[in-house]
Amino acid sequence: MEMLHGLLVITFVHLLAAASPGPDFVLVTQQTLNHGKRVGLLCSLGIALGLSIHIVYSAFGLAAVIANSAEALWAIKLIGGAYLLCLGIAGLRSRPATIDVAQASVDAAPPRSAWRTVGTGFLCNALNPKAPIYFVSLFTIVLSPDMPLYQIAIYGVWIMLIQLGWFSGVALLLSTPPIHRAFKRFSHWIDRVLGVAMIALGIKVLTTRL
Repeated sequence: MEMLHGLLVITFVHLLAAASPGPDFVLVTQQTLNHGKRVGLLCSLGIALGLSIHIVYSAFGLAAVIANSAEALWAIKLIGGAYLLCLGIAGLRSRPATIDVAQASVDAAPPRSAWRTVGTGFLCNALNPKAPIYFVSLFTIVLSPDMPLYQIAIYGVWIMLIQLGWFSGVALLLSTPPIHRAFKRFSHWIDRVLGVAMIALGIKVLTTRL
């Protein structure tokens, strides 16, 4: 398959996958509404970097092994589901902001650790147990046994850029002043609702047969 054709296929398929509601979307929404644009963008960067794990093992043919290994999928399900539950519980513990804090600019809030924020997004994506199956399907379409390593690297970087672009757009949209002010008044309730959604996703991961 020609590289340009492969890039077009990857762009179309991965945009649909990125836009589908899931843990990554819930996390970026939660972090942006609670902590503002900087945190939302850093979280998006972490999610994009998390894809590197799936891309690397897919490039070496391990995705098919993982996708067909009940033990490996079970381990990933346990770790990934537990992580989503932890994120959801943290959302449920959200408390209303004081009047002074609610009126303050979100950019004036104490900055969160960049490494911690990127790491949160990284783990959310890297521990997704559906990723091996997705990448087996995606790479089966565009990869071939004789494909040079540099071409695989280009595909991988392009997938990460699509992921980063999509979720950065979500973070920028939610952090615009009119939208952020509208949501900020009820931020603790939104955080709790998103926490419930994250817990539901965690339970689904733990109970769904892959």
